[in-house]
Amino acid sequence: MQFATINGVSLHYQVIGAPEDKPTMVFVNSLGSDFRIWRDVIVRLVGEVAIITYDKRGHGLSDLGESQTMDDHVADLEGLLDHLGVQHPIICGLSVGGLIAQSLYHKRKDLAGALILCNTGTHIGSDEIWNMRIETVQTKGLSHIANEVMSKWFTREFREENPAETNGYINMLTRTPVQGYIGTCAAIRDSDLSTLAEDISIPTICIAGDQDESTPPELMKQMAKTIPDAFYEEIKDCGHIPTVQQPEYLTEVIKSFMGKLSRTED
Repeated sequence: MQFATINGVSLHYQVIGAPEDKPTMVFVNSLGSDFRIWRDVIVRLVGEVAIITYDKRGHGLSDLGESQTMDDHVADLEGLLDHLGVQHPIICGLSVGGLIAQSLYHKRKDLAGALILCNTGTHIGSDEIWNMRIETVQTKGLSHIANEVMSKWFTREFREENPAETNGYINMLTRTPVQGYIGTCAAIRDSDLSTLAEDISIPTICIAGDQDESTPPELMKQMAKTIPDAFYEEIKDCGHIPTVQQPEYLTEVIKSFMGKLSRTED
């Protein structure tokens, strides 16, 4: 395991190397998860890209930190990339990870080389939804919302066919520190990048799950239309977490996007 102190917070991260001529890809996980959600994608990319994954503050094995604002999350990723000496990586963010990826680009355009925005948006949910979620978790705990969250993460068919795996992801969710979870809920609530999307000038792809109720395809399509020259891909039979439900297809989409990048560079 690898750890680094960034902004006073111990971040848990992992680096998997690749030949020097290969690009670097950074994976940023969703709310209530840790970097293990990327495993089935990463194993299909080993050797083709250098890989960086990490647990954002308040999740996984990383420290909670004093706060979990979007500025905190962005500064942590910025600090980790500077710590590792990485420039112009492809940043692949899922859900809140996509907000972090976009926010990093707007703060440090020199850092990001391309964006893969999975099941995210420029603004996710409403103040009312997030305030209700925060209050529920504060008073009743994460276990109270676990089944509801799983119904968003995965389709009913997936949950019925994979009960052991679904229970494992319930464990991942409910073992997230409550303050880390609700702090990041507030970070999502308070983030609205809608007016900045048209300023994104690096290669970008927006990837949606056709049955994602948290960040529906319509939201992703609109984002792709707003970002200049952005690509759009929709994954069938997929909820909010394609890295688990459709890792093979998601990986092929990522590889196809990387192929477009290579042709552009040539």
